[in-house]
Amino acid sequence: MQLAQPLKIATFAIALCVSSTVSAADRFVIQNKGSDTLVNVAQAWAEHYRDVKPAVAIAVSGGGSGTGIAAMINGTVDIANASRAMKKRELANAKKRGQDPQKLTVGYDALAVFLHKNNPINELSIDQLAQVFGRGGKATKWADLDVKVPGCGSDKIVVVSRQNNSGTYVYFKKAVLKPAAKNGTIAKGKYRQGTLDMHGSKDVVDLVEKTPCAIGYSGMAYANEHVKMVCITTKTGEQCITPSVATASDRSYPIARPLLMYTNGQPQGEIKNYLDWILSEKGQCILKKKGYAPIKNISCS
Repeated sequence: MQLAQPLKIATFAIALCVSSTVSAADRFVIQNKGSDTLVNVAQAWAEHYRDVKPAVAIAVSGGGSGTGIAAMINGTVDIANASRAMKKRELANAKKRGQDPQKLTVGYDALAVFLHKNNPINELSIDQLAQVFGRGGKATKWADLDVKVPGCGSDKIVVVSRQNNSGTYVYFKKAVLKPAAKNGTIAKGKYRQGTLDMHGSKDVVDLVEKTPCAIGYSGMAYANEHVKMVCITTKTGEQCITPSVATASDRSYPIARPLLMYTNGQPQGEIKNYLDWILSEKGQCILKKKGYAPIKNISCS
């Protein structure tokens, strides 16, 4: 059953303080949980929305797309953030509970492949990524990709992934591993064994930054000057595409994906007001500032 109206609360977290002119009895909270890819922009939206509606607080937490979707199905959150679409079994579970998940696209992301800044590789194909990340893939050492990585004495590729409740994990599997299995590049569309599975998007980038032998994938908004993002080609020999706001927006980047919010049933009341604001130019400019692609052409100061 959808939490159609935000819950009334008498107290509130310091991180979500609202105007002192609003009495405690009049404050409302919208529970928002899920994707670690979206958590930073979701927190930014929540903070800015205090200025729009001081009587409404947005309680944001991460935990992964699967965690947020499960909480929405169980009726413990109003909005689930997700960096992948709901699975068939999740939709079936929701229907079994008499619920009606509604999907809203709030932006786009380029799922970037990160290397240590000293790695000489500048571009990779989808098939090469599958050889690195896929079960049975033949690229286990950097020499298999015809490079020598400074500082990587073992030459062994350290494969950094996400935990399986992550929407990023699911989307990379769908966009990279399954197509490679279908065309025979790898035997199965599954991740190789022995990957280092990180809890959050930032954790992936942090580990790659500190590990010359590493390669990992994460949302492009988590990039920094200490790592490099690889230019990706759909097929070896084709023009590669660099992850960016522009290439995520027009979906020319091969691993671009929508960023989603789910509600149980059509949003109403303050939940609808909040989602409408996220889709407004103000909300979309906040998203763009955080490094993601807006759903429409906007002019941001």
